[in-house]
Amino acid sequence: MQHMNRRQFFKITGTSLAGSSLALLGAAPDPAIAEVRQYKLARMTETRSTCPYCSVACGILMYGLGDGAKNAVSNIVHIEGDADHPVNRGTLCPKGAALVDFIHSPNRLHYPEYRAPGSDTWERISWEDAFTRIAALMKEDRDANFQERTEEGRVVNRWLTTGMLAASASSNEVGYITHKVVRCTGMLAFDNQARV
Repeated sequence: MQHMNRRQFFKITGTSLAGSSLALLGAAPDPAIAEVRQYKLARMTETRSTCPYCSVACGILMYGLGDGAKNAVSNIVHIEGDADHPVNRGTLCPKGAALVDFIHSPNRLHYPEYRAPGSDTWERISWEDAFTRIAALMKEDRDANFQERTEEGRVVNRWLTTGMLAASASSNEVGYITHKVVRCTGMLAFDNQARV
């Protein structure tokens, strides 16, 4: 028969008492089940775009919930840098990293507004009215200021009183098409914010 000293007795009884008390309180370990955690962006729609802030034109990936079903409203919930984009290679500055706040800001305009000459208030107008007004003003200015020939008689077909600045959020393809359309009108003052 093995003799047990006082210290060994307290070790054995204390350990078994603590273990049984924890088991009674529900702290007994349950069998662990191995499971792979679901990727947080698995059910989202990925859209590539360009950061609208500065002229660097960093590439971004926007992730939205909502599959486009009849009653599902799409909502952007996550934005990150595009690792495949040659400009930023997945990195974003603090402003670009906070684009979700910009998208969900209550101060963000969702429609065009017009302020009449001499007025101090802005009024909401439709997109059709805004485009119609812009086109009418451009045509009026072009008709009044288009120059077909110089004083020496050389054909120039230019329009010097109006310019165009494309946004940095435009892709190269959109910038190219915008350039072609603007040049067809005779406008010479054209630049892209991503190059400025």
